[in-house]
Order: sequence, then structure tokens, then C-alpha cells
Amino acid sequence: MADLLDRWRAAARGAGARPDPATTRAGEELIVRWREPHRHYHTLTHLTAVLDVLDRHADLAARADLVRLAAWYHDAVYDPRAGGDANERDSAALAESVLTGLGVPAPAVAEVRRLVLLTAGHTVATDDRDGALLCDADLAVLAAPPAAYQRYATAIRREYAHVPEPAFRAGRAAVLTGLLALPALYRLPPLASRWEQPARDNVRGELAALTGEPENPA
Repeated sequence: MADLLDRWRAAARGAGARPDPATTRAGEELIVRWREPHRHYHTLTHLTAVLDVLDRHADLAARADLVRLAAWYHDAVYDPRAGGDANERDSAALAESVLTGLGVPAPAVAEVRRLVLLTAGHTVATDDRDGALLCDADLAVLAAPPAAYQRYATAIRREYAHVPEPAFRAGRAAVLTGLLALPALYRLPPLASRWEQPARDNVRGELAALTGEPENPA
């Protein structure tokens, strides 16, 4: 965890947080959250994968450290039993509270909060480079090789083990249908050119398995 904590401290300080023990403790508390036992996909592995995408494409961001902080917080609160966008709203509120306490300037805190909230629906304005990068990184798993995508889908089902199978299939199908309805799953050209088609193929395949209907390539 040392490397991950170093990445947290670098992003927090880059955003203006005080370089004192409170910043380190905030990162440690976030790591505890990401390691909660009810998580099977929304884990440190997912967080690290998102951060890796952000680091590889930091040149595409206007304020890369704020996007990194939003990644740290975007699933910091994760309760599979919560409805709607409650997790994203609670995660954004946590980011606002903690980052303000660490001395991050108010405009930067507001931007992190805004970015976290974008991950509820992944709808991003065309001129929002930072929002696009965060959302593209968050959805990177959709473009994974089929075996890795299947592991992701299985992990999501484990997180919703409390939901009966018919209800899960209906709810998950609605989520996948919503993703396919987006004009594009990825907005930034370097990512979209590689990921868009594999992601849509994976999502259509999972949707067909859930509904029992043939895949629609349209």
C-alpha cells in the first residue's frame, strides 16, 4: 500500500493540501474504505486501474491532480443497497469535507466534487476534458478482454448477492442498456479509438446473456 499512499499524497499536495500527517491519515482512511469486505469489484484494484489510466493520459487533463483526487473519492462510499446516485452524492460530500479540512482551496474542492458526481451517469459536456478523462478511466473495464470482462461482471453480481436473480437481471440490464444508449462510451480520441468497439461488444454480450435475446450489433 505504500506506493498507493504515495500517489494519494502527491495528488493531494498537488491540489494544495497541507503536507502534514492529516493528509497521510486521510489517504489511509480512504484505503480502508476501498478494502471494505462487501466490495468485490469496487476495490483497490479498480482504484489502481483508474489511477493508472489517468497517469498514462495526464497530458489530456487540465488539472490532473484534481482528476486523481476525484478518482480516489468516486467510489469512496459504496453501498450496493443504496438507491439512485446516493453513493456518488455521499462520496462527493466526503471529498468536500475531507479536502476542505486538509486545506485544499475551495475552487479545487468544488471541482473534485463536480467530477465525482459525473461518475453517476457518465454524461460529460464536450468541452470537459477532466470529466471526460475521469469517466473514460472509470469505464475502462468495459473494454477489457472478454475473460477479464467476465470476471468484472461476476464481481458485480457478488456485490449484489442480496438481490434475487430476476431483479438483478432486470436492474443490470437497465444499466447496460443505459450505457449502450450513450452517444459514446469514451470521449477522448486516444481512448475511444481503442476501446469503443470492444466495450460495446462486451456490453452487448452481457446484455444478451441476461435477457436471453440475441445480440444486436447496431
